[in-house]
Order: sequence, then structure tokens, then C-alpha cells
Amino acid sequence: MAIDFIFDILNRKLVEIQEDPLHSTEILVLQGVCENKTYEEIAQQERYSCGYITNVVAPRLYRKLSLIFGRRVNKKNCRVLLQSYITEQTTPVTKSIKINSPELDLSIQEDALPCYPSGSVPLNSPFYIEHPNIQKSVYAEITKLGALIRIKAPREMGKTSLTLRILDYAERMGYRTVSLSLEQVDRTILSDANLFLRWLCANITQQLQMEQKLDEYWNKDFGSKLSSTFYLRNYVLNQINTSLVLVLDEVNYIFEYPEVAKDFFPLLRSWFEEAKRCKIWQKLRLVVVHSTEIYVPLQLQQSPFNIGLPIQLPNFNLDQVQELAQRYGLKWSDGEEAKQLMAIVGGHPALIQIALYYLSSQKISLAQLLETAPTSSGIYAHYLQRHLTVLQEQPELAIALYNTLNSSEPVPLEPIIAYKLNSMGLIKLDNNKAIPSSQLYRQYFQTLCVDDKRQVVFT
Repeated sequence: MAIDFIFDILNRKLVEIQEDPLHSTEILVLQGVCENKTYEEIAQQERYSCGYITNVVAPRLYRKLSLIFGRRVNKKNCRVLLQSYITEQTTPVTKSIKINSPELDLSIQEDALPCYPSGSVPLNSPFYIEHPNIQKSVYAEITKLGALIRIKAPREMGKTSLTLRILDYAERMGYRTVSLSLEQVDRTILSDANLFLRWLCANITQQLQMEQKLDEYWNKDFGSKLSSTFYLRNYVLNQINTSLVLVLDEVNYIFEYPEVAKDFFPLLRSWFEEAKRCKIWQKLRLVVVHSTEIYVPLQLQQSPFNIGLPIQLPNFNLDQVQELAQRYGLKWSDGEEAKQLMAIVGGHPALIQIALYYLSSQKISLAQLLETAPTSSGIYAHYLQRHLTVLQEQPELAIALYNTLNSSEPVPLEPIIAYKLNSMGLIKLDNNKAIPSSQLYRQYFQTLCVDDKRQVVFT
């Protein structure tokens, strides 16, 4: 538990500075370094190649630690800087903290509270709840030649947490990994397919720490789709001696740029299809992550959204909520409290985590939480206000949501409207018709409407 506490401190700082949390291989190296082990000993113990630990994992670990500590970190000074940083960060809540060899020896208050749940759940967190069948399926699929996995769910349902674990598993298998969030692409780049494909190829080579050779492979006579294909096949895949797992997160951001989407998505499908006849393409394993279905009109033979292994992340069920409550230290024995919480928020992972955080810290009782949840004074006030801001900026969404909330039957919506509300998590789609996703939204937004001036108001 003490070591987990250290990693939690480091991961929180990494998330704060918008860096990926420590991968499990980086954690193993950090533990080994603190125990004065050589890279060869670490690799042998964990069954990795020494070159992979020395040339890939360790430099990536030290880069992250350098960002946290504000000083250049290497194997020689890592233990000293880590001890100094952890001591500084934990002084108010620790009895003592000391890093010895060969073990990390820490004494930390056992009643230290978990951190506020926000963003993806770190790899080492005890508050990650698995969907066992899903984990088993994706791990098996990622080892197959030329695999493609499609992960779909509204925002804050656990997509990024799952992809972190896929990347970690892939690294354990000895694969190279690249993870790109299309949320980070500039709008100017998304407006031009050529710029976007150059961005994609440049970022792949950057993360693989390869030399950029875009201009050598880009040929205007071939066009951007063929140029990017040649770059990936003849340069990137040809240079690496193992498989490459490419995670494309938040690809729904491309949906709002139809001209780019009509080029990019058929291109993804072509790379997948090429693996059936070309051995080098079998190195590529694609993971495509998106918030909802694509509404860009594509022919079936062009779309990557009807091939590969489809994964749709579900809500937590009662047993999972009960288990998570126990991990937060709540004594919910008969499941009644879990049922009451789920009656208002369903099994939405982020909303469940937030509730259990407040309940475990004894900042609010369950009765108070349930009473105030759908109000501007409840624990979800910021979360609801964020959705309200979007609805105020786009009144057509408010009208559609109002009609959905005040109907006793599923409501048909325009595809783009349905896509946006579903990606926000406010509705669920039932045979292309909308229903509210939880009582929390029904109660909070039910009196929402749009006045004659197209302003969102509460009646």
C-alpha cells in the first residue's frame, strides 16, 4: 500500500501536467532502481529484454520524472530525488518516510483519503473496476495479426482507462505502442486531410522516437492517402522489429469534419484489409476509440466501424458498485445503499466514483447526496453546469433534450443531434430513438427549455 501511495502521488502530478500516468513497465523499473537493481536484473526478473528496459522504458520513465521533479533524472540520482519529492509532498500527512535499500520502507497514515476521481483511473489504482469478459476479449484480440478493436461509449465511461490497460498489456507482450488523442489536433489541421495525415504520421514517428522523414515519402502526385500509407508501411513498420499498437482516442472529433472523415476512415479500413494479404501490415494493431456512432455518411465497404472487434462499455452493475463501495471503505453489506445510488445515476462509472468519494470522506450522508444530487447545490453541480453551458451554446440540443425528457416514449432525433447528446452521455439510443440516460439528468433538465430569443432557460 505504501508503494501504491507513492505511485498515486506521481500519477496525480503527471495527470495535472497533462502527461500519461506511469505504465506498469515504468513502475517495475522504478521499483527496481529503488532496490539498486541493474537493468539486466529487472529485465530478467520480469521477463523482458534488457534492451527494451534500457533503451525504451527507462528513458521514458526518467523523462516523466524529470517533468515532475523539475530536474534531469537518471539512474544515479533517481532514488535521492524521489525521496526528496515524496517527503515534500507528504509531510503534512505522514509520520515518516524513508527510502532504504533493498526495499521502499514507508509509514503512512492508513486513513489517508483517496484522491478526487477525475479523468482516467491509473494502472495501479485500487479503484479500477474491471469488466472481466471485456478485458479478456481485448487482450486476446490485440495479440492477433492485423487486429482492429473498436471501443465505443459516451464520455467518462472508462474508455481511456481501458486503453491504458491495453497499452500496458501490449508493452508486456513486447510490442511498440503509440497513443494519440484526436482531441489535441488543431482545428486548422482538421480542416485539411493532407495536413491531418501529416500530423498523424509525424506524431507516430515522434512517439516511436524515430527520425522524421515525411518529406521523403510525401508525394503530391500520389496524394496524401497513398503518401501516408507508404510512410507507415515502408518506413515505420519496416523499421520496427515487433508489432505496433496504434491507439486513436476521441476519433469522434473527426466526425465534425466530414471531408477529412471521408478520407481518413476508409484509409483506416484499407490498412486493416491490407493485413489479409501483406505480411508487413500484420504488424499493425489498431485500437479506435470513440464516444458514439459516426454520422458521416460512408458506404459500408468504406467504414472502419463495421469491422474488427466491437467493444461497447456498459454501466456498472449492482455487484460492481457494491465492490467499489467496499474498496472505498464503505460498509454496504446488503446492497440497499448501492441500489439507492443507482436509482438516481444508474451505473455511470464517473458519477458512481464521485459519489463514493464524497461518502467515504464523510463529507455528506447518502440521504443528503440523493436529495441534492439533481440540484445546483449537490455534488454533481459542476458536472451538470458543464452540460448546461453546452446546451446554452447550442439551443437545438436543449430543445431535443427537453423533448426527450418530457416524453414517455423514445424520441426520434436528427442524427447529428443524437450523436452530440449521446456523446455527452445525456441520452441513450434505443433503435435510433432517444431516451434519458438517468434520473439525474431527467430531474435536473426536465424544466429546461428555449425561449423566443433562442436562450436556454428553466421554467
